[in-house]
Amino acid sequence: MITANIKAMLTAIVGQENYDDSKAERLVYSYDATPQFQSMPDAVMAPRNTKEVAEIVKVCNEHKIPLVPRGSGTNLCAGTCPTEGGIVLLFKHMNQILEIDEENLTVTVQPGVITLDMINAIEEKGLFYPPDPSSMKISTIGGNINENSGGLRGLKYGVTRDYVIALEIVLANGDIIRTGGKLAKDVAGYDLTRLFVGSEGTLGIITEATLKLVPMPETKKTMLALYQDIDAAARSVSKIIANKIIPTTLEFLDKATLEVVEDFAKVGLPTDVEAVLLIEQDGALEVVDRDIQKIAELCKTENAVSVEIAQSVEHATALATARRSALSALARLKPTTILEDATVPRSEIAKMVRAINDIAAKYDVKICTFGHAGDGNLHPTCPTDSRNHDEIERVEKAFAEIFEKAVELGGTITGEHGVGVMKAPYLELKLGQEGIAAMQGIKKAFDPNNIMNPGKVFAKESRKRVVVTK
Repeated sequence: MITANIKAMLTAIVGQENYDDSKAERLVYSYDATPQFQSMPDAVMAPRNTKEVAEIVKVCNEHKIPLVPRGSGTNLCAGTCPTEGGIVLLFKHMNQILEIDEENLTVTVQPGVITLDMINAIEEKGLFYPPDPSSMKISTIGGNINENSGGLRGLKYGVTRDYVIALEIVLANGDIIRTGGKLAKDVAGYDLTRLFVGSEGTLGIITEATLKLVPMPETKKTMLALYQDIDAAARSVSKIIANKIIPTTLEFLDKATLEVVEDFAKVGLPTDVEAVLLIEQDGALEVVDRDIQKIAELCKTENAVSVEIAQSVEHATALATARRSALSALARLKPTTILEDATVPRSEIAKMVRAINDIAAKYDVKICTFGHAGDGNLHPTCPTDSRNHDEIERVEKAFAEIFEKAVELGGTITGEHGVGVMKAPYLELKLGQEGIAAMQGIKKAFDPNNIMNPGKVFAKESRKRVVVTK
């Protein structure tokens, strides 16, 4: 509880204009992009610099007040929903690109920078930051780091974690530490940088980040391969990788998703096929031409009914944009849209897609599936209505079985969306009791008073893995 005395201390740190405990403001930050989760914070604060963050943390640690660092709230695991009240921290004042270092190929930013704004500034210098979450027009770098966000280019280039090389962090006691640096090599001590990436704000608050950049690819080409057989599409994915070709993107959309996306984007996507692979390659011109032609041949050998190479930059951009709009398109169907991200080895994609379809039929719910086929990260998405309690119960049972199936196939419960509150009950499916205990030990060491985004990652009750007998 925030008493008048504590409020006075916090207001003195950031100024009255950056502390708001009105009902209207608290309501705005009581939820994120995750359906069915909402909880009111006690206050919302917007610090102006790292020193103010540290002072806020000291007060909150002393009085055991929860802190929830928040970007744009686009996460899909209820990771920024203040489920235990406390203070939501906004970084609207800490939104600067501090440096683009062309000699060391790095960019240093504050956590509130919008991802696409940073990418555009970098590309003006002829440099490239590959991680590209579909929410990049809205999401912030701080949010990307806390969730270890992926994106369409993850197959070839990796995810956010692979580009974070230094962090400034405020710990739960208010100490400020710096990890990493502009270094190609650094093995001095524990790798705290990687520990904090993907920690969902549960260990500390990131106030600055240095990210690795790479040269801008010379060119890129995009193609569509159409299939009447999901297994054939999955075999194509495996065959492309087996032929030592790593495309920039290798995306999968099923028929149900295609119909909705085309109705939304109207870019000429086919809706009379069972599956589409959207494939992009970048690099040197001769390499891209060779790879795209070889990929087309491989898809045809796996019974693709059609292979189309985009003939213009505009067409290629339209195709990629249509894929990025999948969630927005599906969200038009029903009042509630539940998008998940079960991940399996790419060799198991066909089995996983069939299992999703069987599970959807079993529980009589509509599930559209799309995702990053190249790295096995699928997004089964259910348009539903949270007011229909019977259907929501069936949807929850369906997704529980989907997570179990993913783990059974050697996969995981989340590839890029994080654990938060949404996936916390299923974490034991993946890590087991011993893995959970190890993580809890780390959490307690960094945050003994449990003020850093409490209630996330660790569930009060876990759903243990169902033993599958064959």
